[in-house]
Amino acid sequence: MSIRLSVITPVHGGARHLGATLASVAAENPGPEVEFRLYNSLDDGGAARAVADQFAGQLNMVWQDRFDLTPWTAKTNLGVAEARGQWVAMLHQDDLWLEGHLASCEAAIRDYPEVAFSVGPSRFVDGAGRQVGAWHLPFAKGRVPARKAALALLVQNSIAIPSPLIRREAWLAAGGMDEALWYTADWDLYLKLLAHGDMAVRPAASTAFRLHGGSLTMQGRHAEGAMEEQHEAVLARHLPLWAPVPADVERRARASAGLNCALAGASAGRLG
Repeated sequence: MSIRLSVITPVHGGARHLGATLASVAAENPGPEVEFRLYNSLDDGGAARAVADQFAGQLNMVWQDRFDLTPWTAKTNLGVAEARGQWVAMLHQDDLWLEGHLASCEAAIRDYPEVAFSVGPSRFVDGAGRQVGAWHLPFAKGRVPARKAALALLVQNSIAIPSPLIRREAWLAAGGMDEALWYTADWDLYLKLLAHGDMAVRPAASTAFRLHGGSLTMQGRHAEGAMEEQHEAVLARHLPLWAPVPADVERRARASAGLNCALAGASAGRLG
């Protein structure tokens, strides 16, 4: 059997939302040609595994308990290394596919087989799964040249993590995720991927990013200085790689990083 798409899900205490996540992909009837690789790093007495087992008859699913491998970035890199598909996608334990996502991905593979990755707009959902807003992209649909995409992404990571469909060969050539970047690893990855090809933009919002208090974003805001370090690491790496970067783009990139960090600090009570 030929696998055309591998979906990687890092799991850590995911029993609360994992059922909704897997139900959203099962609703797309992905068939055996789409594999779902789940890597669990928390011994929760089998709670998350029991949720996943409910979908064993509907999804081509591979489950691994990896209690030695806590970072989500490390689990994702392992999943891509072991993936059998030519294309890979990330789906965190609390995010969702929306109606038409698989068809959108298949159209992108057909229409843009040579790009490094494709993305689409997304939606925000709350802890109960209710849609609460749109996550827009600063790109028109179609093929976007790598440099144009990179200059926009340097200013702000505007891509929801369940959205990208990535050519596995490009992921491996880019070196995958930097496992030291617990917050900005996806931003760093997209910029690295653009060194290996253009980006394509799918027209419809067909994924959802869940907002809730237990997310990594919400947890990481409490460590003063940590968010600044995460943003600076990406800018220090990629501003030189895409040189010459127009001065106004660099100014906006640094202002955006400062604003992101200030908002995270304010939400954690650091109002200064």
